[in-house]
Amino acid sequence: MNPKTYFNPGCALSIYKPEMENTILDFLNKNYRETTLHKICCRHDPQVEKGAVIINVCAGCDNRFSSLYEGVSTLSVWEVIDSLDSFAYPNYQGLKISVHDACPVREKPQVHQAVRNLLKKMNIEVVETKLHGTRSACCGDDLYPKFSVEKVHTMMTKRADSMPCEEVCVYCVSCIKALHIGGKTPRHLIDLLMNETTEPQTYDTVKWHEQLQEYIDQH
Repeated sequence: MNPKTYFNPGCALSIYKPEMENTILDFLNKNYRETTLHKICCRHDPQVEKGAVIINVCAGCDNRFSSLYEGVSTLSVWEVIDSLDSFAYPNYQGLKISVHDACPVREKPQVHQAVRNLLKKMNIEVVETKLHGTRSACCGDDLYPKFSVEKVHTMMTKRADSMPCEEVCVYCVSCIKALHIGGKTPRHLIDLLMNETTEPQTYDTVKWHEQLQEYIDQH
């Protein structure tokens, strides 16, 4: 018997494109296994039974659910989609792109590989930055509010400048903001898969973190 499976879209995706969570949930139920929507923030007790699996989009959720709560395991939606034969991949006709790997899954090479497998299936050529995968550098966003906004933006620019390509694939919504501030064109992996544009939306660092905190407090 399979463990109970949940899908948690994470606070950032729910703010960024709230309609996306039902699109992903519907895909999982039709193509993977019976999956229940889970909207409790990863900073709170997930209130799921022991042995439950939480599928996530957000690397931060992946890290916190798997490390803070006993009996909970995680799986990125990237690994799930990569394992299936049923996804209708758009064709980007050899688009060259760099990848920024999110800090919270730095120790998960299986996630890095799944991301690149998906890009290859979309006919996207990855041009790697020097620091990627298990050696990835922070996009800068995680430094707020430990450092001043000016210092954070300097680090965002430094990380963006290290990318060989103008367009950079990210799989964290905060990384969209960071790479945009840094001067690159971010493309969120879920947007690439769904053939949608990536929108920076609110990228004022202070206002963005206020939005996140408000969502966390409510969920």
